Amino acid sequence: MQTVILAGGKGTRLFGHSAAFPKGLIEIGTRPVLWHIMKLYAHYGFNDFIVAIGYKGEAIREYFVREGLCGDADGWCINFVDTGLETGTGGRIKRVEQYIEGDCFFATYGDGLSDMDLTELLNYHRQHGKIGTLTAVRAACQFGVVRIGDDNAVTAFIEKPLLPEWINGGFCVFNREVFDLLGEDDILEQDTLPRLARAKQLQAYRYEGAWACLDTYKDTVALNELWESGKAPWRVWE
Repeated sequence: MQTVILAGGKGTRLFGHSAAFPKGLIEIGTRPVLWHIMKLYAHYGFNDFIVAIGYKGEAIREYFVREGLCGDADGWCINFVDTGLETGTGGRIKRVEQYIEGDCFFATYGDGLSDMDLTELLNYHRQHGKIGTLTAVRAACQFGVVRIGDDNAVTAFIEKPLLPEWINGGFCVFNREVFDLLGEDDILEQDTLPRLARAKQLQAYRYEGAWACLDTYKDTVALNELWESGKAPWRVWE
């Protein structure tokens, strides 16, 4: 079972328009976020990775080679595939088609962390029989919420509650038939997933456990604080 990791982005929300290195190499503790994602998959026995690189992709490849992580104690197999500088997320998956060997594969973003049981996710995907599964999560509100009564009196403060709607948390599973619905210029979220949904070939795996995304500098600080405190929920391998 292979895992495609989308690691071609520039991370402009983290650095602005002058990023010195790719988002996937942003460190949590002393290791890049990509390493943390791979450790989660490896914990459940999924050690075969296809990393779809783009922006400063050679820096990602060089890091893993230099650190000896391409054949570490977990027995990782990592194939770095240059999928283009400006390619959309769906197009990046399309461009690794020739490297997919089995009937289905994992696909995830290169900035999402969770403590989910990936074996359970895969079992869920196989049971419903559709082409795609995405993990649906509930994100926390960026701000604290003020409760106000009918008379405009403030009744309560709630610190960053979970939003009521579900969002796409990544951690997808696709049957290889998805390649028939993928275009070279697709953006996964805007093109491919809606196309699957219209065809009634997309199922949601609702997950209410820990989930976080490294999207802004504030996220980087928060995730590093969790790691350094020993309370990082995604650290399931220890």
